[in-house]
Amino acid sequence: MADDVTASQNRGPEVLAVTVALFVLATFAVILRLVSRIGIVKRISADDYAMIVAWLIAFGFSFSICYGTVVGLGRHEANIRDKDHAPLRKSQYAFLVLYNPALMATKTSICLFYLTLAKNQRIFKWATIATMVVVNVAGVALTFLNIFQCRPISDAFQDVLPENIKCLDIIALYLSSAPINIITDLALLFLPMPILTAMRLPRNEKLILIVTFSFGAFVAAVDVVRIAYLQEASSSRARGDTGSSLANQQDLSWIASLSFMWSAVEVDVGIICACVPGVKPLAAKLFPKLLGRIKHARDSGYHHYHQGGGDAHYADRVDSNPLATPPSSPLKARFASVGHENGANGNMDSLNFMTTPDMNTNDLQRRDTARDETEDIGRVDFLNPPKPPTFNKRDTTMTASSTKARKGSLTVFDFVDMNSPKSMVRMSNRESIPALCFVTVLFFLWGFAYGLLSILNAQFQRIVKVSNAQAQGLHAAYFAAYFVAPLTFGRLVFNKWGFRQTFIVGLCVYGTGTLIFWPSAVLVSYPAFLVSNFIVGLGVATLELGGNPFIALCGPPEYAEIRLNISQAVQAIGSVVSPILAQKVLFKGVTDAPSLIDIQWTYLGIALFVVVLALIFFYLPIPEASDEDLQRLADEREDVNTRKVGGITVTHLTLAFGILSQFCYVGGQEAVAGVFLHYVDQVKPNSDIGAFNYQSVGHTVFAVGRFLSALAGLVFAPRWIVIFLYIGLIITCTLAMNLTGYAGVAMIVLILFFEV
Repeated sequence: MADDVTASQNRGPEVLAVTVALFVLATFAVILRLVSRIGIVKRISADDYAMIVAWLIAFGFSFSICYGTVVGLGRHEANIRDKDHAPLRKSQYAFLVLYNPALMATKTSICLFYLTLAKNQRIFKWATIATMVVVNVAGVALTFLNIFQCRPISDAFQDVLPENIKCLDIIALYLSSAPINIITDLALLFLPMPILTAMRLPRNEKLILIVTFSFGAFVAAVDVVRIAYLQEASSSRARGDTGSSLANQQDLSWIASLSFMWSAVEVDVGIICACVPGVKPLAAKLFPKLLGRIKHARDSGYHHYHQGGGDAHYADRVDSNPLATPPSSPLKARFASVGHENGANGNMDSLNFMTTPDMNTNDLQRRDTARDETEDIGRVDFLNPPKPPTFNKRDTTMTASSTKARKGSLTVFDFVDMNSPKSMVRMSNRESIPALCFVTVLFFLWGFAYGLLSILNAQFQRIVKVSNAQAQGLHAAYFAAYFVAPLTFGRLVFNKWGFRQTFIVGLCVYGTGTLIFWPSAVLVSYPAFLVSNFIVGLGVATLELGGNPFIALCGPPEYAEIRLNISQAVQAIGSVVSPILAQKVLFKGVTDAPSLIDIQWTYLGIALFVVVLALIFFYLPIPEASDEDLQRLADEREDVNTRKVGGITVTHLTLAFGILSQFCYVGGQEAVAGVFLHYVDQVKPNSDIGAFNYQSVGHTVFAVGRFLSALAGLVFAPRWIVIFLYIGLIITCTLAMNLTGYAGVAMIVLILFFEV
């Protein structure tokens, strides 16, 4: 009976239907894009050629899946005819080889399109180039791995491999490479957003433009679904097979069929989303009223345009009375009257077309006359500061106050200008509260990260049975990043761009590190875990590089220690919550190597949260401190800073003692955290609540100690608080070495209290 049910199961028809339907839609999108470029814009550029290449590869890729469904893809291996096994293996091989080139060509097309936006946007340009390099290097590497999955290649087509032949585990390879797809998907989604949100457009039109570029979110969502099916295929295989090659993976045609289908969906949806911006000129020509500018925004003058953050630098250049400065040429007058247009015999780039007011035939005919007057203008001219618009006589009643120039603004990553808030060193306690609350979230984040890593490393150590020295190596990799990040890119970003960008870079590096745990878990590789720990450490170290001085400087200096203790107490709360959450919920079912893959969803959620947090920080009015502000602050303390003790300047002496104290503090903290569970098991073997719960109590006491230290700072000078804590540590450490039972447990818990 079970054999009859198995024989009737066939996923082939649904795989075929979905693959064909999505490829047809992708083909239609490419056709519309080419019609728009050739017929309306009258130009075809490098990104269009890359999209044509992507479509050609997607055709072969989709055809291989469709052919596979004819010869058994979607059926159980036992129900596939003998003569169909070889064709099925070949179709699977073709699909696997073509998948990465299809994605690579699609994302390269998007990057080439973005580069046309980057004429005056240096950081955006290099970020796009970096993304394109990652896409192509990873794509080429994965393509070669798929081509040479077996040696010789012909062994990939065999049903049963000889014992002396080894092939790559394809499902594990695809799961391991999934973070690269997600990272590049998110990069392509968010890279243009600062430019789009900074444009000077009516609000509704700006919203349409942002939505148009946000279709890439669908690709990321589809990629997550595909990963879910890949994980299901991996779990199914683990339950019934130990082979590693295409030929040896039991029932691959059944368990991997839906993964293949969702891979096709991912590629086709990527092509569709990449074509959406290019179709805008055609849509604007066919439906001018639907996609054109709102009439009242066009007729009512410049002051009704919705200005983004990028308007600040233009406002500085605008005369208080725009009527007093007429355009210097008829061409500029036309630009002023209709917005950022591209007069080039109809050769208008698609992105200019997306932001040009009246998308109708009359406008195009008027632009045809501009060919003899000027050269063609690039597609990002609308991003540059425009000349003030011309006004009719009835508009001359505009007052100077309606075009009042804004003050200078803070440049953010060289391509978005945002209004600069009050200097942090001049803020009162009340004024500093919002910024302090936002940045304190980062303190919680790195406390949460460290607690999560501790549990994950312990699980990995138990499953893989690594030695104690290797386990300490995982911690060493994490803390080694604290030495690397501040001296390399962290220092560069902090010195050149300030706190906001340091936070954003730290969050992005941290998010990348969490995604790298995927291949670590899939491959169950100790070196991969070392790398992932190191990258997460780089991100957290960068956050700390900006976070601690930000808290110290933001607000009155006499309360700096109190602010730091409160923020560090919130960090301690993260270190309390994350181990409990990991042990009781997130990693509860992680008992062997296959189940280790389940942690990917935890880290995917963390990565997405971190990306959203980085985006929020980009738009938050984070206060900064200029060199002049810091110099003024130093001048106020000159008498103290120039004092000498034994011939050594007090600032240098304080810095040296601070570094030594921090070294001893972190070393002692890690030593206690590393032996806590073993210590409790030794001094109280049969404790009522268990060693882990005592450790949770200790972390809670640690957080309470930091809050109490912050309150004590209102009454006592920081030096007296530090002396008290040192004395408490000496006493509790001494007693912990000599007591047993509950008294010994109490002492090691109190050590955490005095560690603050």
